[in-house]
Amino acid sequence: MFEVSSCQVYTGVVDVQDFLTPYRADMIRWGEMKRQQDSGFFCRLAIKHATQPIWIISDCRRMSDVQWLQEEFPDRCVCVRVEASEQTRSQRGWRFTTGVDDAESECGLDEGVKFDWIIRNDGADDVLEEQLEGLLALIKAREEDSNTQNSIQLD
Repeated sequence: MFEVSSCQVYTGVVDVQDFLTPYRADMIRWGEMKRQQDSGFFCRLAIKHATQPIWIISDCRRMSDVQWLQEEFPDRCVCVRVEASEQTRSQRGWRFTTGVDDAESECGLDEGVKFDWIIRNDGADDVLEEQLEGLLALIKAREEDSNTQNSIQLD
């Protein structure tokens, strides 16, 4: 079983753009190099110390990450996309940077992924809360299905 103890919704990004912009291109190149050496490198790091039955990997950026997780944990993956309009993202401090925001790390999952759930995060708390409740229901249903399958296999 899992428990959701608290959830905070952030409505803004404080100076993240100013802080990260000088380093983003280097971070992307380093990440690409690591993935070329080992496509599961970042995924294994993300789950290395995981002990809970439900994991939320909050920032997959590449098709190879999604594929690795789905191959390693086919019955346990729920693929969720969080979207916001460019207007909302701009209001939160995001500004498009050529060579960074059009790189695979930022838009590699825009096509070719079958998402189980899509969340629109444009600032309406009640709408977001409703979408999160639906996602929680999906996760609970998947967990119940998994528990049922496991008990049938044990019998």
